[in-house]
Amino acid sequence: MNGKRAWLVWGVGVFAYLIAISQRTSFGVAGLAATERFDATASALSAFTVIQLVVYAGLQIPVGVMVDRFGPRIMIATGAALMAVGQLQLAAATTVPAGVVGRVFVGAGDAMTFIAVIRLIPLWFPVRRVPVLTQLTGQLGQFGQLISIAPFAFVLHSAGWSPAFLGLAALGVLACVLAASLLRDSPVGAPSATTKRSFRETGSDLGTAWRQPGTRLGLWSHFATQFSGTVFVLTWGYPFLVSGQGLSTATASVLLSLFVVVGIIFGPFLGSWVGRHPLRRSTMVLAVTFAIIAVWLAVLLPARPAPLWLLVLLVLVLAIGGPASMIAFDFARTFNPSHRIGTATGIVNVGGFFAALVTMYMIGLILDLLNGAGVFSGGLYSLDAFRVAFSFQFIVLGIGVFAVIATRRKVRRTMAERGELVPALRDVLADNQRRRRQFRAEQHQERQSRKD
Repeated sequence: MNGKRAWLVWGVGVFAYLIAISQRTSFGVAGLAATERFDATASALSAFTVIQLVVYAGLQIPVGVMVDRFGPRIMIATGAALMAVGQLQLAAATTVPAGVVGRVFVGAGDAMTFIAVIRLIPLWFPVRRVPVLTQLTGQLGQFGQLISIAPFAFVLHSAGWSPAFLGLAALGVLACVLAASLLRDSPVGAPSATTKRSFRETGSDLGTAWRQPGTRLGLWSHFATQFSGTVFVLTWGYPFLVSGQGLSTATASVLLSLFVVVGIIFGPFLGSWVGRHPLRRSTMVLAVTFAIIAVWLAVLLPARPAPLWLLVLLVLVLAIGGPASMIAFDFARTFNPSHRIGTATGIVNVGGFFAALVTMYMIGLILDLLNGAGVFSGGLYSLDAFRVAFSFQFIVLGIGVFAVIATRRKVRRTMAERGELVPALRDVLADNQRRRRQFRAEQHQERQSRKD
């Protein structure tokens, strides 16, 4: 493998994904402006992002199959072009239906990007680097949120709606040109990254990938860890912090920026941890999910605005959910052969985004119902209304925890049938403790021998 060429290919792929994230998250900071431009209710506002995510999630499996069939380069370039078209449409839109059409194109282009970039990594890098580079890809791509939070928001509020979205369209064109000209599916002389399989074989691969318990464990791991942070960043975090918690727009923007930074810091740590402890991946998934449940309980239970330190903690924990969700793709990689990785990755990637779109829509619906019934006096985006609406997340989190535990049992049963036993965590911890004591004893004996 050509080292410099591999890093160039990966860098272009990461840039394309970064631009895709900026296109995906731009509506999160444009929510209040969209309410005025389209005269939209909370349900209509959530529909923009929900429909975008429906398209994104619905295309994951077909895109995964197409990545295996046509290769990452074509998919990444096509995705960037579709996102540029979508942002051009949104720049000109003045009605809700016209705006939704733009988000459909954005969702379709976004759907083609991440799976294709992830597919490039095992083709260009040795196996030992794949977990860390997968994490880095996911987290470096989150810098795209900073484009949404800072320059896009600045242009939106200073120059207006159309110039802001035209700028995003220009970034999509740039990503398309770079991908088409610089990306290559695999190194020269390496096996082809594409598989010329019949539709019957493709359908068989899809069924086989789904029946593999490791693929389903990846899907439910992604489901449990990723959705809450996605809902927070894409749609409801900014209104919740500003209108519900009473923070200034500047402070809310800083917290959303912190979300990106924390994810980038924790990504490599979790990637290296997965590389060292591949049998404990689901344990980390459950630990992060329980942390998300705990911090939301702390924020939503009191009938008053949360202190700033608790909101910072909320953002920190939600941000860790992003790197934790990347563990799901390691399940897809390790439990499926190379010709089926794209298909399996597409299945896995449905989980978190399906959970996110359901939660996103339900929060908007609950807010509208509460406002229409006049239950709370503070209006549509009052803190009390947010407390009730955001509690829907606990149902989704509970489903995720149950499914991860149940699927993990099937995975471990399948591994045991092959003679691969997963030792109990308490036994591993006890063994590590014995090793540490033995190491300290040996060090002590060595020091004593030197004194003697």
